[in-house]
Amino acid sequence: VQLVESGGGLVQPGGSLRLSCLASGFTFSSYTMKWYRQPLGKEREWVAGISSTGSLRNYADFVKGRFTISRDNAKNTVYLQMNSLIPADTAVYYCYAAAAPGYWGQGTQVTVSS
Repeated sequence: VQLVESGGGLVQPGGSLRLSCLASGFTFSSYTMKWYRQPLGKEREWVAGISSTGSLRNYADFVKGRFTISRDNAKNTVYLQMNSLIPADTAVYYCYAAAAPGYWGQGTQVTVSS
C-alpha cells in the first residue's frame, strides 16, 4: 500500500495550490479518502473528506469555502484544491485512506508566507 502526496510548496497569502495523492496497493475506489494537516508543533487535524464515489464531501469549518476535495477513481488519485491561502494554512498535509487499517501518506509541506 502506498499513498504519495505531491503539489505542496511555498505560496504567498491569497494564493492557491492543488495537492494530489496517488494511491496504490489497495482498491482505491472502495474507500473514503481524507486530508489532514499538521502545523509545526501542533496536533494533526482533519481538513476534508470525500466518500468512495465522490458524492459526499465535508470540510472542517476553517477551510469551508476555500478548499475543495475531489477524486478521480480511474486515476486512483484524490485532490485538495486550496484557494485564498492564509499563513495559518501552513502545515504538512497528509492524505488518509479510511480502510481497515487506515493508510497514511508521507505528507507534503505547504508554506504560506510573503
